[in-house]
Amino acid sequence: MKIIRVEHETKCLYESEVQLAHHLAYLRPLENAFQKVLDTSLLISPTPDAHYEHQDSFGNKRDFFSFQKAHEHLTVTACCQVLTHELSQDVLDAVHLTWEEVRNALSYASGKKYLPVSEFIFPSTYTPFVAKIKSYALESFSPGRKITQAAIELSQRIYRDFTYSPKSTEVSTPVWQAFDQRQGVCQDFSHIMLVALRSLGLSARYMSGYLLTKQPAGQKKLRGSDASHAWVALYCPGIPGEWLELDPTNNMVADASHVRLSFGRDFGDVSPLRGVIRGGGEHELEVSVTAEELET
Repeated sequence: MKIIRVEHETKCLYESEVQLAHHLAYLRPLENAFQKVLDTSLLISPTPDAHYEHQDSFGNKRDFFSFQKAHEHLTVTACCQVLTHELSQDVLDAVHLTWEEVRNALSYASGKKYLPVSEFIFPSTYTPFVAKIKSYALESFSPGRKITQAAIELSQRIYRDFTYSPKSTEVSTPVWQAFDQRQGVCQDFSHIMLVALRSLGLSARYMSGYLLTKQPAGQKKLRGSDASHAWVALYCPGIPGEWLELDPTNNMVADASHVRLSFGRDFGDVSPLRGVIRGGGEHELEVSVTAEELET
């Protein structure tokens, strides 16, 4: 169990005045079986002309704000404090469902009860069906294997077979390209795993959030040195909340160091901050994240 405080600051510096702007932010944490929200706030400068909070179709909290007046910069500072837990090994070991049993429960049949989680089976903009990624997944998902064992092994293989390389991909890099070049960032690793799982008929979500990191002994942690993070949640009955969260970038089951912001089909559903502006010319974007564990 950990209490973690996160500060996420985004600065946009425009070359010329922005005359009109509409923005959407996914910067407020969610609650699930492994996380309780203790506090959350969103500060915007300059003060927007309109600002309201609501939920998207998945239940994520999001903020919409807009400007009808000219401005030359934008600063959005999101702060939150959460209480996190981790999945115990005993609970994980107690799940004995095979991956075929879960797949069959999710498959469509006339007159069969609809499961809302089945909407996370289908391809999406950033996670289309890719035959070679399905073949890659089948190396772990052999017939009759426990879904937990197969999924954890797949996550481990992605960690082993792919190189984390921040400058090797961009947001727009197709998932098949990241797969072919065997390198990318957490977004790419997560998209590859999502394609792999969904191609087998399993439900999987893209998780957006942060990871609490520790500095080497004797080194002071720099403010703003952390970053946004992404991982995967697999539908798995028997797990608290029925979702097993796996982090292929770090070769681990998500634990109390993971702070959850929102979830969707892929990155495009839960981009932390996006917008449409008129004017502004060229602009610079500065992002800093600080995640700190507080004393309990």
